[in-house]
Amino acid sequence: MPPPSPSHLPVIIVGGGQAGLSMSHCLQQVGIDHLVLEKHSAMHVWRTQRWDNFCLVTPNWQCALPGHVYDGPDPHGFMKKDEINAYLAAFRRKVAPPIREGVAVRRVTPRAQGGFDVITSEGEWTADQVVVASGGYHQPIVPRLAERLPAGIVQLHSEQYRSAAALPEGEVLVVGSGQSGAQIAEDLHLAGRKVHLAVGDAPRCARFYRGRDVVDWLADMNYYDMPVTEHPLREGVRDNTNHYVTGRDGGRDIDLRRFALEGMELYGLLQDLDGTTLTFQPGLGAALDHADRIYNGINAAIDKYIAGAGIDAPPPSVYEPVWTPATERTTLDLSSSRITSVIWCIGFSPDFRWVDAPVFNGRGDPVHTRGVTQQPGLYFLGLPWLYTWGSGRFSGVARDAAWLTEKVTAFASRHRQPEEAVTC
Repeated sequence: MPPPSPSHLPVIIVGGGQAGLSMSHCLQQVGIDHLVLEKHSAMHVWRTQRWDNFCLVTPNWQCALPGHVYDGPDPHGFMKKDEINAYLAAFRRKVAPPIREGVAVRRVTPRAQGGFDVITSEGEWTADQVVVASGGYHQPIVPRLAERLPAGIVQLHSEQYRSAAALPEGEVLVVGSGQSGAQIAEDLHLAGRKVHLAVGDAPRCARFYRGRDVVDWLADMNYYDMPVTEHPLREGVRDNTNHYVTGRDGGRDIDLRRFALEGMELYGLLQDLDGTTLTFQPGLGAALDHADRIYNGINAAIDKYIAGAGIDAPPPSVYEPVWTPATERTTLDLSSSRITSVIWCIGFSPDFRWVDAPVFNGRGDPVHTRGVTQQPGLYFLGLPWLYTWGSGRFSGVARDAAWLTEKVTAFASRHRQPEEAVTC
């Protein structure tokens, strides 16, 4: 347990994940006193909310936390869960942050005279500035119809899933085909479980194309340096579902059509529950076609880049569907099926109700410019597309933390109290 902290601090950072510790690292570099408050323990999400076979979907070379770039033997590989946690533990040791763990921040309120009141489970602090680095994935989304599922069916959210062996025997319904849903469906499928997958509108991308990882091509094309203000969707890109792909076993595509050939049952978007019968929207074919268009579109952009740069690479290709649904199943009777488990993989919603400042839009999302809000001294860090694609990932948070450190430093300089005149 660190020594007691002073009741007032120049900066309080809320959240002890990679974003919060990145901010702590940067503030230490410029000598600004601060405290990190973490509700659980530092980096706990990576230890407690990932399944056993979890691995990165981006190559290891993109792990570039401040002062802690990946330097292992496999830069183009994909770290597994234990390796990720070892990487993060080493980062924490390097940063040695001033952190109080097990302290929940219950309210951050601007003060009339400037600064903020920070009310926590272990008392109250005041701070000149506050950096909210608690991420944007707070409340697991589970639809209300889950309350009406038969009592004997085990229900988990994706953050609770660990392995096929931890589930009861029987078939499994996975709801949602984003990054987590597609990978969990694959994990169950590879374990020999019969999987039913309710497919959403998530896009997909190739793992490797024309001799390289697609991430390597996109990095050369400066995609990962594109600020949100230059993206065709602007801030709307923050609502996009992540492309599904996997780093498992050295990395490969996730092709739901191939899974269907191998026995996985695919459905459209889950719609409702009538008695014991689930109903699905008849849009499976369109969803698969949409994912493939995105897949081929990304590859076409790489083709254009290769041609323009005159790069010698293997020939281009276009994905052709290996399976199409002859008919779409729009109902599934749970009473006559062998489904014993349902895994909800439909994401999270943010919960910033504890930030009592007028900086949110109608959906409860913070309004900011590169993490800087209109409330003087209040910042956000670690959110998806805070500035670039990598803002919520290991690859871009260092740049964002360094930028905010400049803003924090400038704010502190503007609001520094003048030294009292010395008289003799």
